Amino acid sequence: MDPWLIWLVVALVLAIAEILTLTAVLGLFAVAALVTAGTAAIGVPVAGQLIAFAVVSAAGVVLVRPWAHRAMLEPRLERFGIDALVGSSAHVLQEVSGHAGLVRIGGEEWSARAYDDSIVIPAGATVDVLQINGSIAVVYPRE
Repeated sequence: MDPWLIWLVVALVLAIAEILTLTAVLGLFAVAALVTAGTAAIGVPVAGQLIAFAVVSAAGVVLVRPWAHRAMLEPRLERFGIDALVGSSAHVLQEVSGHAGLVRIGGEEWSARAYDDSIVIPAGATVDVLQINGSIAVVYPRE
């Protein structure tokens, strides 16, 4: 079997292992094995291939891994999903009380209830979404 093909198989195995473990190190080794497959394909001897693998692996671990590790640990600044709806405005479609109602948030209809049980918000009013409890938007009227 040709050495470049062996390195290609090693790169594939390491890439699959990275996908299963999400360690960010095996992926760097997979890239190093892929680069080494290229060096083997152009005819570099086995000693040169091992040096290429070691250099690319070390460079990846020293240079790329700290950056990737920091990126994975950073808190997400953007909100998504239902968290992104909190703080947005909504249009009341059916009267909203402390127990029931219907609002439109960003083009979607949501069941809603007023934040305060004593408040009744008429249809057509604009409200702010304070929180999402399951599939119910808890809203408060804009003043």
